[in-house]
Amino acid sequence: MLDREGYRPNVGIILLNTKNQVFWGKRVSAHSWQFPQGGINAGENPEQAMYRELFEEVGLKPCHVHVLGRTRNWLRYDVPQQFLRRDSHGIYKGQKQIWFLLKLTGRDCDVCLRATTHPEFDAWRWNEYWIPLDSVIEFKREVYQQALSELAHLLPRVEPRTRYLRANLRHGRALHGTLHPDPQTE
Repeated sequence: MLDREGYRPNVGIILLNTKNQVFWGKRVSAHSWQFPQGGINAGENPEQAMYRELFEEVGLKPCHVHVLGRTRNWLRYDVPQQFLRRDSHGIYKGQKQIWFLLKLTGRDCDVCLRATTHPEFDAWRWNEYWIPLDSVIEFKREVYQQALSELAHLLPRVEPRTRYLRANLRHGRALHGTLHPDPQTE
C-alpha cells in the first residue's frame, strides 16, 4: 500500500525504560540496529499498527506500555536504490512514518523477540536516548533526528536516585534522602 508519492505508510516506536533509555533492536542475521517499525495494513490506523508491530517485533502487549505521545505529522525517508528489493520497481520511494513514544510499564523480561514465527530482531539492548543517531543506517538518520527531537519534551522526569542514609534513621525507621556525595551536606 503506497501513497500517491510512492511512500509506504509506516509506524516507528521509541520505547523507553524507567531511566529514559531507548529499546534498540538488532535486525535478524545482520549487524544493523534500529527502533521497531513496520507498515500500516489496510484498515488499520497508526495506533493499531503500532500495537501490532510492538507485539510482532518486541513481544509486548498494550498492558506492558503507556503511550506518551506521537509525532504530529508524517516523517519521510527515501530508500536508496541499492537497498530496494528487486520486486519493488515502480513508484516506491520509501517510508512515511508516524512515530510513537512509549514508556515500558512492564519488565525487561516481558520483551520476547520470538513472539511470532518471523522475528525481526535477534538481540536488543537499552541505549541512552540520543545514541541511536550515531549508529542508525544513514538514510534513516534524519527521520530519527526529527522523531527524537519532536518527542523529547515528553520524556518523563527521572527521579533522582535515593538511598537510606544512616543519619536519617530515627526510632528504627528510615527516611528517604537524595543521594549526596557527602552525607554531611544534608
